[in-house]
Amino acid sequence: MPAAPAPGPVFQLYAALTAVAAPAIRIAVSRRMRKAGVAPVRIAERFGEATEARHPGRLIWFHAASVGEALSILGLVHEMGLREHKAHFLITSVSATSAKLVSERRPPRCAHQFAPLDTPGAVARFLDHWQPDLAVFVESELWPRLIFETHARGVPLALVNARLSERSFGRWQRLGRVARAVLARFSVLIAQTEATRDRLAALGAPAEALSVSGDLKAASDRLPIDEDELARLEAQIGGRRLWVAASTHPGEEAMVAEAVAGNGLLILAPRHPERGDEVAALLRGKGLTVAQRSKQEVLGPDTNVYLADTLGELGLWYALAPVVFLGGSLVEIGGHNPFEPAQFRAAILHGPHVVNFRETYAEMTAMGAAREVTDAASLTTALHDMAEPETLRAAQEAAHAFSRAREGIRNTVADRLMPLLDGGENG
Repeated sequence: MPAAPAPGPVFQLYAALTAVAAPAIRIAVSRRMRKAGVAPVRIAERFGEATEARHPGRLIWFHAASVGEALSILGLVHEMGLREHKAHFLITSVSATSAKLVSERRPPRCAHQFAPLDTPGAVARFLDHWQPDLAVFVESELWPRLIFETHARGVPLALVNARLSERSFGRWQRLGRVARAVLARFSVLIAQTEATRDRLAALGAPAEALSVSGDLKAASDRLPIDEDELARLEAQIGGRRLWVAASTHPGEEAMVAEAVAGNGLLILAPRHPERGDEVAALLRGKGLTVAQRSKQEVLGPDTNVYLADTLGELGLWYALAPVVFLGGSLVEIGGHNPFEPAQFRAAILHGPHVVNFRETYAEMTAMGAAREVTDAASLTTALHDMAEPETLRAAQEAAHAFSRAREGIRNTVADRLMPLLDGGENG
């Protein structure tokens, strides 16, 4: 590949400002992480201070922003570990929730650390300690200094599951030389969709580095299930009709509550479990009988809503329910991961605000695996329709077919990444 272009004066200004502001950034980040319950020793990771040793041999580093991105690569890490059986892996992320879930589910020979801030000292300390042999960035989590410094040390870089919305594309266009310089540092750029690939090309990404894989989230391992708990809950629920509203946000629970009457038991799993008390009060204010899981309240025959305000149990709820409404879609959040419930053969309902998964939902709708609703009334209608066995069975089979068709994505991405470990530019 030709020499990567210089980033220009905009980056130089960014570099100078982040260097000067580093002490203030450190204070603000420390305060925020303490509030999220992160232990002080782990907060130091954000400043490049490692809390685990680097094992000898090859180290493959994956950087993901938050929960969805981090969990989407666990299967890929496992696959690459099978191919490179002596390599060790490092996953970095930013949120406290992602750190907890990755630590619980990480594959063998894999460590987790909080990602370094994009300041001079943090980046230098991080790279000095970990010395990765390959750096893989996930989706759109691109920090300029971290990328430039990693590239300057001779580490090959890849971007996988790249996602660039039209709005984000506009912002990157305004960065001009910085965008071209960042993208030119990547030897491999694998986009979720053709639209993202075309936007990356328009920003100056090297044509020979670009390809399309589909969404890695579609090839993630199925969410874990506690089989004993599944059996216990199935016994409690008995033959009642059941549906799940998952990853809901403020403004959605009120609409979901309006659809409870006549539609059986609702398991409601808010996106942020710490909102449990707030959501319970809202539901009870509408006259519904609520059992709150975080408080170990019993799910009884008169329970209208089982409030699943816990972390890491979505697999359990998807395994129980034949129909799943996915939140973040009746309000302007952008939608949440539909691949996870599809792996459990769940028929999927969603609102209109799904920009994060627009192409995915369009394909699922065309196959009959998903259906859009716009408000409480249309959600109620959709649930009534799903009470018809043939309608439900057709939607469940379509969701299963959609999921099975994407099982090869993980291998496709691994095939592109492995040559970078042996000095290949883009596989």
